[in-house]
Amino acid sequence: MTQNRIIVALDVDSAGEARGLVARLGARIGFYKVGMELYAAAGMDFVRELQGQGKDVFLDLKYFDIGETVKRAVRVVAASGVKFLTVHSSSQVMRAAREGRGDAGLKLLAVTVLTSFDQQDLADMGYNRAVSDLVSLRVSKAMEAGMDGLICSPLEVAAVRAQAGPEAILVTPGVRSGGASQGDQKRVGARGRDHRRGPRRGRADHRRTGAERRRLPDRPARLLAWTATPG
Repeated sequence: MTQNRIIVALDVDSAGEARGLVARLGARIGFYKVGMELYAAAGMDFVRELQGQGKDVFLDLKYFDIGETVKRAVRVVAASGVKFLTVHSSSQVMRAAREGRGDAGLKLLAVTVLTSFDQQDLADMGYNRAVSDLVSLRVSKAMEAGMDGLICSPLEVAAVRAQAGPEAILVTPGVRSGGASQGDQKRVGARGRDHRRGPRRGRADHRRTGAERRRLPDRPARLLAWTATPG
């Protein structure tokens, strides 16, 4: 039985390494994230390979370009059967993505504020507002644009759920096991914290894991242990 609340990030640089990890995780994991690194190495061929094994695919490419380009790219992804696709939360980008998706089953997820960004990073980009305020603004814009869900920090998931409503799909990267290094992530949360309260109330629908375990010799064993325990 797959555990599709857990999305394992295939943050590796070759199809061979990703293939080996998927094989070792087996039927326990049914949902995988393909991000920019693996996509650059193996492209849609590997996405189709995962789908051929009955796996769901979250294509995390964070589209951010002129509207026509986004629309055409999303149309291609939508035809592939990919489950989730990320886009940045610019109104123009989101509208174009929705138009490109058409009636396909692809779910469009808008990025709120990257979990590797903190207040200083926002200031460097010219934003004179708190991270939480920018997240709230982007949630509002995403819901207005008809996005299916959002990518948000586990620290903000309760507030995002309250604002976006019970039907929005929320995915939280930056969820760490106790004692794990934060790496390049700045707004992270530990498993079992308040971001998981209640059925769809103050919690995420999916948790993405894998980045903190990349290139560890025992990575598959750690991932299986992580997904087997509650929280």
